[in-house]
Amino acid sequence: MERVSAERPSGAGSFEAGRLDPDEVRGMFDRIAPVYDAMNRVMTAGLDRRWRKLAAREVVWPGDRVLDACCGTGDLALEAERRGGRVVGLDFSERMLERARRKSGTVEWVQGDALALPFPDGDFDAATVGFGVRNLEDLGVGLRELARVLRPGGRLAVLEITRPRGLLRPFFRLWFDVLVPLAGRILPGGKAYTYLPASVRRFPGPEDLSALLENAGFDNVRFRLLGGGSVALHTALHMAERPSGQEPQGAGRNS
Repeated sequence: MERVSAERPSGAGSFEAGRLDPDEVRGMFDRIAPVYDAMNRVMTAGLDRRWRKLAAREVVWPGDRVLDACCGTGDLALEAERRGGRVVGLDFSERMLERARRKSGTVEWVQGDALALPFPDGDFDAATVGFGVRNLEDLGVGLRELARVLRPGGRLAVLEITRPRGLLRPFFRLWFDVLVPLAGRILPGGKAYTYLPASVRRFPGPEDLSALLENAGFDNVRFRLLGGGSVALHTALHMAERPSGQEPQGAGRNS
């Protein structure tokens, strides 16, 4: 998740605007940890498990050292481990990690900051992030940190909610902008489910996120839309050094 910015006082965030300071983000995820898995299943009709399995399959090979950043309760880290990875799961929220530790004693669970990863350069063969980059206070810094800890040619998969286009857009708005916040009112940390749709509205779309990945040092950036266009899966390779005179393309490709 994120670290505290010296330029932004705690409490300056807004659930309704989808922008929280790092302490608020950590507190929010601490509060919703008991219902996090159940709400994921409800909000996605159980499809989030399939999406995580797909993300792991795209980038994790047997024997890889894998980082699952913003790991939450650990579901994507577990998929990476099932693929044969030697997995480290990192999250800002200790309450989320408590849930993750109950699921696996073989994954290495680490409390830490995705904007200052506590790992050396080139430490991992692959990295995954499932529904976490949207919460980073500085997305560019977070993506560059992922590039830093990947070896040259290392693989990245990012799952994130996006806003569908076309015929499904009205149904998505009804579900995500109206019904999900209503359900959240009766759950612990219910304001999180006001923050969630607001954070999706202000987050870059798939093409813009592709451009940010390229600017952070990734190449071969691709994305595919899942769940009727409500989720984007980006994959990319880490480039050790961009060839002289080569500029980022500035746009992702839909595959």
